[in-house]
Order: sequence, then C-alpha cells, then structure tokens
Amino acid sequence: MHCDRPILYAVVAYLKGELAEWVENLRCELHPKHAHLPAHITMLPPRPLHGTEGDAVEWLVERCGTVEPFDVVMGDVENFIPTTPTVFIRVAHAAYKIRELHDQMNGGPLDCAEELPFMPHLTIAKMETNERARQVYEIARDRWDHYEGSHRAHIENLSFVRGREAQWTDLAPVCLRPKAVSR
Repeated sequence: MHCDRPILYAVVAYLKGELAEWVENLRCELHPKHAHLPAHITMLPPRPLHGTEGDAVEWLVERCGTVEPFDVVMGDVENFIPTTPTVFIRVAHAAYKIRELHDQMNGGPLDCAEELPFMPHLTIAKMETNERARQVYEIARDRWDHYEGSHRAHIENLSFVRGREAQWTDLAPVCLRPKAVSR
C-alpha cells in the first residue's frame, strides 16, 4: 500500500451468484494481483470525504432508504482505454437506476466533482498498462461471448468502503428499501 496515496471512500454493490463467480474467476486468471477483490458494481467512485465516516453513512442511509431494490442486466465487455487501462462489463439494462442513485448519493460528505462521466459497469480488471488492458479486453470479450450463465444482477444492498489502490475495507452496509407488501 502506498502511504502517499490519499485514503478514499466509495459505494459499491457486491454481486453474488453465478455472474459474480464468473467475474472473480476471470479476474483471478487475468489479474491475480487483484484476485482478492469481490465482483461489484461501483455506485459512487472513489473520492475524498468531507466530514466524518458517520456523517457519510447517515447521508447514504437517508438517500438509499427511499430507493426500491432493482435488477440490472449486463451488456458487452468494454474498456476505458486510453483514459484508464480498465476492462469492464457495461450495465445495459437499468443503468439509469444506478445513475439516479449515484446522483442522489453524490452530495453532502460524499460530494465530488468527478473527473470522468459516470458509467455504470462491472469491473473485470484495472491493469497497469493500456497494452495489457487491450490483451485482457480481447480475452474477456471472447469469454463473455461464450458465457451461458445469467447476465442479471439484483441490487438491494450497498457497501460504504474506505481504501486506496486495490485495498478496500467495508465500513457499513447500506440497504435499499424493500417494497412494502400489501395484505
């Protein structure tokens, strides 16, 4: 861990099941250095904190408490080359729900003028170089084309995390409000 790098905060939705396992296995093979990272969709990219961690958790709980859980469907494997050497699976269906939630959370103690436009995605690997990312992109795209499992993920729980580089610690769970059942 680099001590000169600032500690940052983010919000992620960890994925479970077959899709998560597929991404984690692929990451383990193609980028073993990051094999410890669980499959997740970043809901709020890394940023500095304005205030306390407690303030941030309270902010998130207030914003997420009115949002219904929802499903997303993954689209194609894409990359952010040359901006960053990142390979990912784009959220194709219900990405707008993630964007709306992102916009609600991006304020208060977590306010940040992000450098890049926010795009909902499931990261496969963030490589050290664009050249290696291109290689990983080709392999991942081919594997995804042959993946026969579910492309759907259910989003109902988020995690507020703290870290830097590829070392992240879960600080607090944040639940989306479940639908009330009428009797």
